[in-house]
Amino acid sequence: MCYNAEDKMDKRDWLKKRFLPLLALLLVIAISVTLFFYGRNLETVAQLGKYRYLGAFLISLIGNASVLLPGIVLPILTALGIDFYQTSGWLLGPILIGLAGGVGAAIGELTGYMVGYSGHGIVKRSKMYNRVEGWVRKWGAVTIFILSLVPFFFDLVGIAAGVLRFPPWKFFLLCWLGRTLLYVGFVLLAAIWGWETLLPYFG
Repeated sequence: MCYNAEDKMDKRDWLKKRFLPLLALLLVIAISVTLFFYGRNLETVAQLGKYRYLGAFLISLIGNASVLLPGIVLPILTALGIDFYQTSGWLLGPILIGLAGGVGAAIGELTGYMVGYSGHGIVKRSKMYNRVEGWVRKWGAVTIFILSLVPFFFDLVGIAAGVLRFPPWKFFLLCWLGRTLLYVGFVLLAAIWGWETLLPYFG
């Protein structure tokens, strides 16, 4: 049986342009359905905190993968960190909660990346999205890292990175690094100084 290089290229091209975007879309749908049934209830998500580090990971994963519960991650992780510190006096506890949250966030944000990767048609173009895509196109990794330090609105960055075919491993790494710095810093400072001290900096 003759199997030439052109056939191999056609197969590779089909995998890259058709199969992988379709697979990404199916994964996004599966994750979204799971989050809809499990993650839409704030009380249910908050109850995961009783599992400490695993809970911090799951809360962050759900919060960062879903647009249904925006802004829940920092308050819940902060509460966990303060509680851990007050009961044990151990600063490593809040740090580990922030680290676990950072890993969950990086995995959760991959859903936005996959939405963008699965095709331009899924993304509703807006002025804000076009601006973010321009930043990612121009500055790439710097944009992703800096905006991962911002508590909100990172979904657009993930979508833009997917649309622009930014390397997924690099997106994951930058997101993990930025979110980890954000969570560890915020949870640790809140544990030491108190939640009320940091509120003015976040509106």
